[in-house]
Amino acid sequence: MNFILQLFTWWNGQTLGTRFFTWRKGERVGEDGFGNVYYRERKGRRRWVIYNGLAEPSTVPAEWHGWLHYTVDVLPSEQDYTAHDWQKPHRPNMTGTTAAYRPEGSVLTAAERPAATGDYEAWRP
Repeated sequence: MNFILQLFTWWNGQTLGTRFFTWRKGERVGEDGFGNVYYRERKGRRRWVIYNGLAEPSTVPAEWHGWLHYTVDVLPSEQDYTAHDWQKPHRPNMTGTTAAYRPEGSVLTAAERPAATGDYEAWRP
């Protein structure tokens, strides 16, 4: 089943072309907490990611994003970086899922919308 998905879709991990290119020229350099695997070309400059599951770029943490976009050349797996206590862990974009942010008063929440405060006056032509 995975082979068929890779043959006909690009959004499920990797295509057969990417798999072949990775096998031929890729060097695995690391993996993040979401299961995404990062590669670079053995003799060249290319860098790429094979997503774990659906191809969702928001699952790439900041340190790997910087490496993928040539902002930094040091691999996150080779750095001695420790996050500050005020930094939150990376979360992917949850829009469109049940975990999406829905503020108070949103039509998508079960709660009742709060009453108007009176500071709004409707426009009249």
